[in-house]
Amino acid sequence: MTYIDTAPDFAGYGRAQEYLGPVLKERRHEVFLVTKCFEPNGEKALRLLERNLKELQTDHTDLVFVHSLGHDTMDPSQVFSRRGVYPALLQAKAQGLARFVGVSGHNRPHRFVKAIQQYEWDVLMNATNFVDRHTYNFEEQVLPIAAKKKIGLVAMKVFGGQERSFFAGLSNRNVPTPYLDIAFRYALSLPQVACSIIGMSTSEELHQNVARAQNFTPITPRELMRIAPIGQTLAKKWGAHFGALA
Repeated sequence: MTYIDTAPDFAGYGRAQEYLGPVLKERRHEVFLVTKCFEPNGEKALRLLERNLKELQTDHTDLVFVHSLGHDTMDPSQVFSRRGVYPALLQAKAQGLARFVGVSGHNRPHRFVKAIQQYEWDVLMNATNFVDRHTYNFEEQVLPIAAKKKIGLVAMKVFGGQERSFFAGLSNRNVPTPYLDIAFRYALSLPQVACSIIGMSTSEELHQNVARAQNFTPITPRELMRIAPIGQTLAKKWGAHFGALA
């Protein structure tokens, strides 16, 4: 509950950072603060990070992500170039603007395999749920490699949809309601996954997720077998809804 994941408005988070700012100004030491840079150019990314910090009313973030590496905008040849966002955020880390640098994304798992094999990261965050496992399959293609390199693992899109933050005021889950509890448990039961990010748009959803966390038990092999055909059926319905596979 103290891991606060946010981003600027154009990343789909509405005015989340502006709303959080006044709170963080008084309670910054109580949270692990995360923001994102969805920008391949290093100079522009640093300006974006400075804007993020200004909105959040803090002088540093605990973690900044090179965000959505699978997106068409985030061409790896630009991201990892001498003037790309990756070296720029390493510079920001050295300057104390961020404690950790991570990479996040929803699609094109092969990009993440190359990124974690060729570059140093503190944290990896991918879309991981029992449905998209049958489409993007970060669980088997990417997470084990990252775990071996002792990269911190964060699960997102655990309910499968384009959930938005509480502050953006919009939520759109794809996992049917009867499977939300097991979807939550599936993500947190993945080996080495430290936490999961869940968008919430109402206080009721917040309390539901708190209850899920308080009552968490690891998913069992029998439960995994039971939800596998359900996930496969939903995967055919959803298709590649997070973007291209390759």
